[in-house]
Amino acid sequence: MEYLLQLLKDNQDVLFDVIQNTALAVLVIITAITLSKILKSSVYKGVYRISKQDDVISDLLARLSGYVVYLIGTVIILDLFGVNTTSLVALVGAAGLAIGLALKDTLSNVAAGVMLLFLKPFKKKEYVDIGGTTGTVTGLSLFVTNLMTPDGVCITIPNSSVWSSTIKNYSRNPQRRIDITIGIDYSDSIDTGLSALRELIDEENRILHSPEPQFLVHTLADSSVNIQLRAWCQTPEYWDIYWSLQKAIKAKIEDKGLSIPFPQRTLHIQNS
Repeated sequence: MEYLLQLLKDNQDVLFDVIQNTALAVLVIITAITLSKILKSSVYKGVYRISKQDDVISDLLARLSGYVVYLIGTVIILDLFGVNTTSLVALVGAAGLAIGLALKDTLSNVAAGVMLLFLKPFKKKEYVDIGGTTGTVTGLSLFVTNLMTPDGVCITIPNSSVWSSTIKNYSRNPQRRIDITIGIDYSDSIDTGLSALRELIDEENRILHSPEPQFLVHTLADSSVNIQLRAWCQTPEYWDIYWSLQKAIKAKIEDKGLSIPFPQRTLHIQNS
């Protein structure tokens, strides 16, 4: 017991420094956590306003700002306990180079993610087609892009694959064109068929008058004359109008006395 007390007395300065540095480290941690939350919130609101309500880039930059605060706090704590931070930074740099070479494919995802964030070919909640994969964008990070398909399947795509693919954004433009093609019999009147399409559009008040709807002969197919209507609508209403027209067009064609032919093949049998 006496030995322990003597040991504490001989090393009281060291013990005091340890306790003091530990208390300062706890204070730095609490401060870093608080500052990180405040900075993330401020960065998110500022970037959200500047980027015209882009959730993706706002969230990413807010997260990065939080990580920077934690990194600075870690360096301060290491310095309090006498760790040579200059050597540590050099060591981290060398390790980063080695890791970068080992994870070059992963870093290509990061580079692609940065390009996607700043060029913004799509944003959160937009419906897109990425290399044949369609869905609503639910998230974009530095590494992956997340989509949700209409039937509720979550798809994760590496950013490098997204950047190297053709991207179709169905939500970006405020208006979209509806194309509906229907076949009538060769014996039917084409003018009557086109008239039926005009009446169909006149009855749908959600169709835009500018650009004007078009009614045309699309294809002279093997078993039918395919006529087509092309009409513009507001993008959010596209699918509701499309399904409504698809349902109404059959009844309208039949009301005009026209028929929708099945595929036919004529077989000639020749006796030898």
